[in-house]
Amino acid sequence: MIERKYLAHYLDSSFGAVSATYVRLGKNLEEYNEELNPDVEVSKNILGEQSVKHSGYEVQADVDPYYFESYEDTLSTKLMELANERATGDKCKTTMVDVLLKPGETEDAAPTSVWAYREDVYVIPNSVGGDTSGIQIPFTVYKAGNRVKGTWDITKKTFTPAGSL
Repeated sequence: MIERKYLAHYLDSSFGAVSATYVRLGKNLEEYNEELNPDVEVSKNILGEQSVKHSGYEVQADVDPYYFESYEDTLSTKLMELANERATGDKCKTTMVDVLLKPGETEDAAPTSVWAYREDVYVIPNSVGGDTSGIQIPFTVYKAGNRVKGTWDITKKTFTPAGSL
């Protein structure tokens, strides 16, 4: 069984700047699931034959809790800006990279990337506040298509689309 920590999710905290600044999600998260929400219709005709029509997916994921880490943290600052300005549309658009990592050959060796996919996403804050543990800005990531396979540089946190080397 592969440990959950090897399925990584990186969100571009620059939200459309010239160069992406990817931040790994996971700190303070006990669980993160991308809900695929498949669009499926199943019907039967009068002959008793079953028909399945699969029209795609409406993928989304909740990041909850998400703590405002520090005044210098780019993702925390951007999320607070989106919430405070009640941003809509493309102001909430960025990219996300999902990466499957493979452990290094030894304990000290860095993991390697098995596969990586980048996709356009909309990041929508759900609330601002929290309890005495700290300021929280939970948000939902809505996958928006344009999914591209490529490679992921773990050290530089950069994505290169397949075939563009």
